[in-house]
Amino acid sequence: MNERLESRAERLDAYLAEQDAEAVWFARPNSFAWLLGGDNVVDRDSDVGVAAAGYDGDEFHVVTDNIEATRLLHEEVPHEDVQIHQYQWYEGSLASAVATVSPTPAAADFDVLGFSEVDAGSLRQPLSEDDIEAYRALSRDVADAVERVCRELHPDDTEHEVASGLRVTLHAMGIETPVTLVGGARRAQKYRHYTPTKERLGDYALVSVTAQRDGLYASCTRTVAFDAPEWLEERHEKTMRVEVNALAATQRVAAEDGTAADVFDTIRDTYDEVGVPDEWLNHHQGGAAGFAGREWFARPDADDEVRVPMGYAYNPTIEGAKSEDTVLVTEDDAEVLTTTGSWPTRTVTDETGTFELERHEILHIDSE
Repeated sequence: MNERLESRAERLDAYLAEQDAEAVWFARPNSFAWLLGGDNVVDRDSDVGVAAAGYDGDEFHVVTDNIEATRLLHEEVPHEDVQIHQYQWYEGSLASAVATVSPTPAAADFDVLGFSEVDAGSLRQPLSEDDIEAYRALSRDVADAVERVCRELHPDDTEHEVASGLRVTLHAMGIETPVTLVGGARRAQKYRHYTPTKERLGDYALVSVTAQRDGLYASCTRTVAFDAPEWLEERHEKTMRVEVNALAATQRVAAEDGTAADVFDTIRDTYDEVGVPDEWLNHHQGGAAGFAGREWFARPDADDEVRVPMGYAYNPTIEGAKSEDTVLVTEDDAEVLTTTGSWPTRTVTDETGTFELERHEILHIDSE
C-alpha cells in the first residue's frame, strides 16, 4: 500500500472503531480526491461524482458504472491498491451499487439507504505531509497565475475581461476556479462578493479567487491601484492586522485545544482595536482550508476543533479593502502558501508582538 493510502487507512481505522462500523464511503468530489487522489467528476454541477471510494478496514474500493470504470482504473486511482467494482449504467444507481458491495453497518458522505452520515471534513483534518507538499505546489501556481494577470491590468479593463483571463490562466495549469471575484473601484466598495460584471475597473481593483486542483483548495486576494482613493492604504493595512491576529490566534488556540469561536473572538476584538468594530458583520471571516474552500468558518458560535498542521484562509474586509491568502499553520510556524516572492509585501506583527508574517501589499501601477 502506498504512503498516501497508509495515512488514510490509519485515520479510517480509528473512525470505523469509534463508530462501530464496517465500511465508510465517499462520493463527493473533494472527499474522493482526499482518499484516493483522483477525480470522480464528469458533471461540475453535481454534488456527487460518478464513483464512490470506500474503505472496509482491509482494502480500498471504488464503485462506478461501466461507462467510467476503465478510465478511472487507468487514470484516476492507484489501481494496484484498489478494488474496482462496476455496475451497468442502466441497472441501478451509484448509491444502490455501493449498498450491494459494502459490508454493514456503514457510513457514507452521500445518501445511501440504511447508511449513516459521515463527517468527511473532520476526517480530512489535519493535513498529511503528502497533502502539504501538494498544497504548496497548488498555492504557488494559484498565486503565480493571479499575480501575472494582475500585473497586466488597466483601468479600462472590465471585470469580466479580468475574470476571463484568470480562469484561462488557471485552467491551463489544471486548476479549477469555483470562485472568481473581480471588483473595480465602485463595486469593490459597495459589495463584499464582487462577482464580475461588464463594468470597468476604474481607480483600483480587488481580485480574489478560490481555486482547486486534486481536491485541494487555495484562496488569495490581490489589490491593484491605479489612482486609488487616499483611504485605501489605511483600510488595507487594517485588514492585514486582522488577518495576522487571526492566524496567530489559530496557532495559539490549536495548542490550547480550543475552537473556531475562540479564533473569532480575536478577529472581532481586532476589528474593534483598529476602529471599525462593526465591519465583521458585513462578511464572513474565512477559516480552515484544505480539501474544501473552507472546512469551517470562524463564527461567534463555531465549535469546530482548531487543528494543525492545517491550511487557513482568513479574509477580513473593511469597506473597499480586503486581505486574504492561504497559510499553513503548524505548532510553531506559519507559512504563506499563496506567494511568489515577486509581489510587494510588508511584515505585520500580531498584537502580542511574538507572531509575524509577510503580508501582500497593494500593487501600484502607472496607468499612463
